[in-house]
Parts: sequence; C-alpha cells; structure tokens
Amino acid sequence: MTKTNTDMNNAPSLTAEQRQVVTKMRTLIAEVRKHNNAYYVMDEPVISDNEYDQLRLSLISLEERHPELTQTDSPTASVGDDPLPSFSQVEHDIPMLSLGNVFNFDDLTEFMRRVNDRLNPANQNPGYEIEMKLDGLAVSLKYLKGRFVRGVTRGDGQTGEDITQNVKTINNIPLVIEAARDIEVLEVRGEVLMPKAGFKRLNRLAEEKGDKTFANPRNAAAGSLRQLDPAVAANRPLAFYAYSVNQGLPEDIKLQSGALSWLQQIGFTVSRFELVNTAEQVQQYYESMIEERDSLPFEIDGMVIKVDELALQNQLGALSREPRWATAYKFPAETVMTKLNAIEWQVGRTGQITPVGKLEPVQVGGVTVSNVTLHNFGEIQRLDVRAGDTVSVHRAGDVIPKVTRVWHELRPDNTQPVTLPTHCPVCGSPVVLPEGEALARCTGELFCPAQQQEALIHFVSRKAMDIDGLGERWLISFFEQGIVKTVADIYHLHEHQDELVNFEKLGEKSVSNMLNAIEESKKTTLSRFIYALGIRGVGETTAQNLAQHFGDLPPLMQANIDQLLETQDIGTITAELIYNFFRAQHNIEVIEELQQAGVHWDKVEQGTMDDLPLAGQTWVITGTLVTSGMSRDEAKDKLQALGAKVSGSVSSKTSALLAGEKAGSKLTRAESLGVRVVLEDEFLQMIGK
Repeated sequence: MTKTNTDMNNAPSLTAEQRQVVTKMRTLIAEVRKHNNAYYVMDEPVISDNEYDQLRLSLISLEERHPELTQTDSPTASVGDDPLPSFSQVEHDIPMLSLGNVFNFDDLTEFMRRVNDRLNPANQNPGYEIEMKLDGLAVSLKYLKGRFVRGVTRGDGQTGEDITQNVKTINNIPLVIEAARDIEVLEVRGEVLMPKAGFKRLNRLAEEKGDKTFANPRNAAAGSLRQLDPAVAANRPLAFYAYSVNQGLPEDIKLQSGALSWLQQIGFTVSRFELVNTAEQVQQYYESMIEERDSLPFEIDGMVIKVDELALQNQLGALSREPRWATAYKFPAETVMTKLNAIEWQVGRTGQITPVGKLEPVQVGGVTVSNVTLHNFGEIQRLDVRAGDTVSVHRAGDVIPKVTRVWHELRPDNTQPVTLPTHCPVCGSPVVLPEGEALARCTGELFCPAQQQEALIHFVSRKAMDIDGLGERWLISFFEQGIVKTVADIYHLHEHQDELVNFEKLGEKSVSNMLNAIEESKKTTLSRFIYALGIRGVGETTAQNLAQHFGDLPPLMQANIDQLLETQDIGTITAELIYNFFRAQHNIEVIEELQQAGVHWDKVEQGTMDDLPLAGQTWVITGTLVTSGMSRDEAKDKLQALGAKVSGSVSSKTSALLAGEKAGSKLTRAESLGVRVVLEDEFLQMIGK
C-alpha cells in the first residue's frame, strides 16, 4: 500500500471527492490516536472497545478503498501508543502483537477459511484451542534460569514500560520457578486483571475515604500496575493469567494447549481452555460462554481462537499488527455506533412528549435495534443530538437501549438543531415545557387520545369521583371498543345499557350497579372534581387548597398565574400547569359536557381565619433549618397553624421568606423584591410565642 501525507492546503491535484476522503481520514486518524493514548497510555478509555473497533475499521475501510490517499501517520498498522515517560522503556525481544477481531459466525468461518488458504493441503482444517479473552492489561514476564527479572507492558507492541517492581507484588506470579532452572530465558505473556470481588472491595474502600473510584476492573488493574510506588500496587487485588510462552518453551511441547498445561504445572494460573475442530464447535462454546459470562469471577469480553499446533502458527506468520493464526471472537457489543436517521415525537399515557430516535438498524447486545428513546427535550439539548448524527447506542441485558454519545466530530454539515413541537402530534393541544424542567407535556389531558385511558382510570378512582363498579378492566374494554373516549362519556353509558348487558357477560345486575354508581357520583365536592380532572401536579391536598381559595370552578378556570400563586402550596410550575390546563379548549369542552350531564357540587364557603397572628400572610421556605433540625414540612405545619399560607415560590405578593442555611435563588429573588427575610432564630422565637 502506497502511503501519502497529503496536505489539504497544498494539494491542487486532488479532486473535490479526494479532498473529502482525506478530510474524513484525518478526522478518523485524530480520533483513533486520541483513543489509543487514552486506552494504552493513560488507562482511562472514554469509549468502549467496540466503539474503538468501529472507528478503526472505518479508517481501514477508507484506506482499502483509497490506498493512494492513505496517510503516512495512519495508526492502523500500530498496536497501541507510545509508552508512559514515567517508566523506563524496554524493547520486546519478540513484538507483542494485538489480535484481530471477528464478531459473528460468518466472520469466524472467514477467518478459518483464510487459515486454510495459507496452509498446504496436508495441514487443512487444523485443530483450534480457544481461551477466554480476559479484560485486563497485557504483560510480558521474563525469567533467567527460573528467576523473575522483568515485567513489561505491551506499550506500542515494540517497546513497553518496565513495571517490574509492581509485578512482583502480584501474589499469583511465581518469582522463582524451580522447574525452569535449566531454561536460559523464559518469557511468559498473559493478562493482569482485577477480579470482580476485589474491584468492588477496592471501590467501596475508596468511597469510604472520599477518593476517586475506578470505572471498571480493567481500569483498576491498569492503574494499579502504573503506580510509581510499588506499595500502592501491593495493596491492590491483582491477578495474572498466563496465555503464551514466547521464549523457553520445552522442545517436546508442540501445541498451544500443551504450553498452557505446562504453564499450570510450573506454577502459573491460566484461564479455562477448550480444544475444537470446527466453526460449529467454536460457536457452541462461544454461546455457552455468553450464558456463563456474568457468573465468572473476572471480566471477559469474548474468546480467543488459536491454531493449536505451534509449527502451523509459525508457518502462518503475522501481519504488522496481528498474528494470522489467532483472532478474538468478541461478544455481542453492548455499545455500538450507528446513524441517527430521524427524531420523532410520541405522546405517553401521562401526556409526556418523548423524542424517539430512528436508527440505522444495528446489532446491540445480540438484538437488532432500530429505535432508541431520547427521554426528553432536556436530554436532546444535553447531548446536542441531531438527525444525521453518528451516535453510540448502549444496551446491556434487558436494559432499554439508549444513546450514550454523539460523535460531533463526524457530524455532516447539513444537520439542524432539534426544536420542541409547539403542539401535540396526536391531538393538536399546546405543548408546554415548564421553566426549569426537562419534560414537555401535552395540555390536552382530558381530550388527547394518547392520554384518555389514563385520564379515565384516574377519574373514576376512589379519591376522585369514586365510581364503584366501574373497574379498570371494564373501563379499558369500553375505551378499546370506542364506547367511552373521554371522561364525559361515562355519564352517557346508560344510553348503551342493552349493549353493556351483553358485553363480555357483564350481566344485568353488574350493569345496573355500575349505572347507579355513575348516577350517584354526579353529586360530588369541588375538591374531588378538581382532583378528578387529573391536572398535572394537582394532588388531593392541592385540590382542597384550590377549592378553599377559589370557592367555585369558574373563578379557578379564569385565574391567572399570579392569582394561582396566592393559593396555599402552589408554586410556579404547578401554577403554570393549572393555567395551561384551563386554557386548552378541548379540556374546557369536556368540563362543560360533564356539567351538562349533571355533575355538580356545592360552592365552598370561604370563611375567615379568625384572629390567627399570620392570617392573610403568604410565606415561602428555603434552605436548611439547622438550629432546630426542623424539616421544611414541619416548618410549613407551624406556619399554617399560625394562619399563614405557604407557597412554593417568591413573588411580589409574598409576605415573608423563612431562610435557613444554603438559601439559594429564592433568597436572591426575595431581596430583589424587597420581601421580608426571616432567619431561623427569629422564626423559632415567633412560634415560641
């Protein structure tokens, strides 16, 4: 492959298409190098192995399609990155290669086909040895006449870091091997890892001390090995699992499986391994390991498949980065990259407007994923995600897939920021996003088809209209059959009496009881009716406060936000939700239908507060009451007992703000409005009187 280091500013001979290819190559090279450094040098990877593989494969694919444009500094031919400067550097006697990857059965059979193509006819279909692919840090151990002398990391494959002193602290590494006294140089390679139990214990201790915790066992193992103080490494629960002998293997051992058995005999720990002959046998073992994976004492991310006969390994040789006789069969990726084709909006049963990402279908965790929830508009803004972006999607076990990263570096030029719809995509009612919240909602609670079923169930519940006999099962059935659509239709069920009697064997008595309960529910209270409307943020207590404050429904429906804020316990967000509910024409129409059907209540008499000292005052509580240890709810009870109304937000009509420690924006707003600020000591004296 001929490589060039084309400078975009000095390449007049390049076509526009070639310039575009080179630009994409340079972007991918920068990304791969950045993540090489994070993974191999700093041991702080910020993307998953699969995401890294996809970035690298994208670059390789470009280079294969455009070999004449391949850049001289491309990292596709190197293993890792430069070693850390804080350790002395050691050149490997034999390059410490990485492994290629296969991801499915077709890839596996292709790997085996390539092996056969390079072997002579007498050696076709060789036996294979398969091991667990341990998720740790690759290390080379050197022994001279059976005595351990040096431990070196993989580094860039040619040169690694000398971590000898730290390696000596790993309990299961033999420092003296009697059986190797006659071997001049013995080099054993393997993986240093941290078992799951030790990882959990290490993080628990770190949390107790207030120290930084590790993201995963691999980071913990790598970070431990790269401690400049060996005493730190000695206190970390590390283990070494050998996987090859690269120098000093006895001549009578001819197989990779034999080498592993010999390593066990002389005192090393090796992972479980199996011998197979066919791709089907590999696949069967692979699937069994996926099932067993979570129960293992250490993390694995796949299997390693090796030609078992060492002579055939030598015959097959290696590429610049990886051997031809071995490959890693990765488990189904839990995080993959794909394209986000579009963003659509859906309405949930509670009115929440949820953005759903439409993906280029991709396999994640063994399942094809084409849709992913983006949760809410706030999450879209946090991720800065757009249709057309490349995204990382994560799915583990039965967890719902989610976007974990947006690759802004790979964003096309023609993308547009996502805007929140102003009207519900189902019913056309206004969509509201209360200040300070991430969840947008449709205001057509009583009318919106997406919310009607939830609204019906709430409306007939015991604390609302209390319609006994009209259970959730029948209500949902009526809704699905189109007999009931809105809550007002409940009061027209008597028009369907003959139909209901024959409805799924409901029977005359049950129908009669149901219709009687519906008739009886027409006489209710204002607070019950307000609660039954299912206004977001309005529970039983708030409904009672609204009924007491406004006395009847018309004044409540006509109230502006400032008037709503005067109601006890009503804050800005709830006031906005109530205000918007009564501004949705569909909701007004349903309420009018309910009243026309005979639903009624007595007006609430708004009596005086007698001579209570705080009567007529509106208070707000903020901060933490440290001196008394009183909770905000307890302080609220004290104020209400003195006749005050307690609001959730400060306005020009607020009488006083009770400010504890760490009071925030409410205190700032109170001071700007000239509202009286009462500190805890003054408050305690006041309630003491």
